[in-house]
Amino acid sequence: MAIGLSSIIPRLQMLSTSDHASVVSMNLFVALLCACIVIGHLLEENRWVNESITALVIGVCTGVVILLASGGRSSHLLVFSEDLFFIYLLPPIIFNAGFQVKKKQFFVNFTTITLFGAVGTLISCGIISLAIGAIFAATDSVCTLQVLNQDETPLLYSLVFGEGVVNDATSVVLFNAIQSFDLNHIDPRIGLHFIGNFFYLFLTSTMLGVITGLLSAYIIKKLYFGRHSTDREVALMMLMAYLSYMMAELFYLSGILTVFFCGIVMSHYTWHNVTECSRITTKHAFATLSFVAEIFIFVYVGMDALDIEKWRFVSGSPGTSVAVSSILLGLIMAGRAAFVFPLSFLINLVKKSPKEKINFRQQVVIWWAGLMRGAVSIALAYNQFTMSGHTQLRGNAIMITSTITVVLFSTVVFGLLTKPLIRFLLLHPKHTASKVQSDPSTPKSVTVPFLGEGQDSVPLLGEGQDSEFDLPEITRPSSIRALLATPMHTVHRYWRKFDDAFMRPVFGGRGFVPFVPGSPTEQSFRQGQ
Repeated sequence: MAIGLSSIIPRLQMLSTSDHASVVSMNLFVALLCACIVIGHLLEENRWVNESITALVIGVCTGVVILLASGGRSSHLLVFSEDLFFIYLLPPIIFNAGFQVKKKQFFVNFTTITLFGAVGTLISCGIISLAIGAIFAATDSVCTLQVLNQDETPLLYSLVFGEGVVNDATSVVLFNAIQSFDLNHIDPRIGLHFIGNFFYLFLTSTMLGVITGLLSAYIIKKLYFGRHSTDREVALMMLMAYLSYMMAELFYLSGILTVFFCGIVMSHYTWHNVTECSRITTKHAFATLSFVAEIFIFVYVGMDALDIEKWRFVSGSPGTSVAVSSILLGLIMAGRAAFVFPLSFLINLVKKSPKEKINFRQQVVIWWAGLMRGAVSIALAYNQFTMSGHTQLRGNAIMITSTITVVLFSTVVFGLLTKPLIRFLLLHPKHTASKVQSDPSTPKSVTVPFLGEGQDSVPLLGEGQDSEFDLPEITRPSSIRALLATPMHTVHRYWRKFDDAFMRPVFGGRGFVPFVPGSPTEQSFRQGQ
């Protein structure tokens, strides 16, 4: 018995020490996040630096201090884990992007976004090479959110971020296809199989997000939790949004696509079915969670950049790592140019109005803003080249360090120059900026131009409008030619009619919230008396 106790006590002491070390690490990490927020606020008006660069630099500096303090043994408080990134940090960022997105701007440019996201990823991947193309071909949505402002540059934001969302599905299919590709048995049907998988993944992921969003709207509309507790309806919205992402991962779908479209549907229906207090709460809660997750990711990446275990393998031949990193950067730039400019040229051939075309300056900004690679690339590289974050193979270590180098260089250098480039190339951003309205009844009530300046824009119902009578009159097309000349006006008109007649009466939304004591409609009813 005494022997048993003597062996247990040291183990308990080790566990206690380990738990204390974790507490110390989390305290320091939270303090770093606070420092990032304060410094980011002080640098808010800086034309060069954004919060992602600030957090990344703070992470690297902290890693240097920890590396020196530990005698060169470690550089990070937390070990980088792709599970932590994909399961806990990425979902709130993508959901909030869908929840706050300018829906009209996104769907008006949906064809262009799909071309950039699907065809562009294939072209870029082919140039970067099949071996690592799926890691570096996709635009990092998190970086895009940091460097582009959807109020100042709505077209560029919707195209680059939308491309990042769509090419996630392409990258998942491409990554799986490369894993199972056999050079000894080349079959022409592989291409058809790949295309079929892409459409299956894209449609099923999107439908899962839409169905989850509609289900949350229907439940909240029918049961109306707000009559007893606003906490329940807020909690239900958050949990169902996260459930959509986890269900997509469970069924090997694209969680990013699913949670993005879930956010769009929730902002269009569910958000209007909750109490006024819950509307304000959810709007700021989703934005805050997204903001903290973004800062967490960049601090996390900055500290992990000095992972001494990987750098030891390449210390004997630093030239090799530099050469690989330089080649990867060159291929990323060439791969993106190979589809942005040709696809933009083809898209402009279809567009009839000069105002709808993507001019060369906008193409340059789209090309440049999509060059950044971030935590997504690092997470995929760790998943491919390490086992539980560790590797003993020199080749794998070179790929990890090269990925880290590409991420640091692209985020800092490209990120620093993005704002000045936009100001230099787009001399009058105020003409293309969206006009943010003061209507507090939607997550982000906006009116945006289609593609260029001066073109009329019609807000979606539920985005600052009560009914179709508040909208500008849209002439019914008298022929097929007229229909093709104004396709988006026509699609929007018929969608509005379908939405008013079938969707809103069932799933709620603005104008169809049931009259229940304590509901938003009761307040409007009393004000009208």
